[in-house]
Amino acid sequence: MSVTRRTFLGSAAAAVTTISTSSAQTKKIPIGLELYSVRSALAADPVGTVKKVAAMGYEVVEFFAPYYNWTLDQAKDMRKVIDDLGVKCHSTHNSAASFQAANLQKTIDLNHAIGGTYVVLASSIRSTNADDWKKLAVETLAPALDTLRKAGLRGGYHNHQYEFVPTATGPRPMDVLAANTPKDFMLQFDVGTCVEMGQDPVAWVNANPGRINSLHLKDWNKEKGYRVLFGEGAVPWKELLVAAVKTGGAEYFLIEQEGSDYSEFETAQRCLDTYHKMMG
Repeated sequence: MSVTRRTFLGSAAAAVTTISTSSAQTKKIPIGLELYSVRSALAADPVGTVKKVAAMGYEVVEFFAPYYNWTLDQAKDMRKVIDDLGVKCHSTHNSAASFQAANLQKTIDLNHAIGGTYVVLASSIRSTNADDWKKLAVETLAPALDTLRKAGLRGGYHNHQYEFVPTATGPRPMDVLAANTPKDFMLQFDVGTCVEMGQDPVAWVNANPGRINSLHLKDWNKEKGYRVLFGEGAVPWKELLVAAVKTGGAEYFLIEQEGSDYSEFETAQRCLDTYHKMMG
């Protein structure tokens, strides 16, 4: 089929409109901080740390493993703090123990108290056998998700590098997990680890429509690894974030920094400033 100048210009205009619309939608996604980024401060003063993070302009916080040692009253107290600050906690990071039948009620109670929606498995097995990953999905994650769903919660999995390394028989662990978990199971995307493994982050999002409900905006490059600040590494952020909203079903973004040349709080502030500049 021949393409006239008129049809070409029309197609180009439509593409620009699509990109502009997607970018505008991206700006509306709440930006948060995975509190592992300020882990030293959090361990010393949880309430004070959350207040400082909120004062920077972060709209969402994600608590990681130490929260599981809180009492129910402590979780309720933290909920009051974040409510007073106008901040949300949509998800928590958990060990495999949190998904075991004997511990699920505690997991549910704590996440209800905090006000979260997603209970995320933050790390798991290391195996080159695809069957081991299928077993994790079918025997551990899927049953736990049934219980969480009945309690009004959703399950999720957070990848690291290992899940993007092909297994001995070919498929990557993340592909196995995605294929063997229900569609309402979130595939929380840690971006930098995918890029470090030489994988295409945009392709991963587009291959899993509606399941990339949150992303860890962690950057990476060969020179500094994960100490590079957000927006200064090798990740194609603008294209990725548009895909995350348009196709992935992203509901919130979380900046995560494993360390940098600056203090924890200055690092968090610099990353947020860059994010806002990127969003225009």
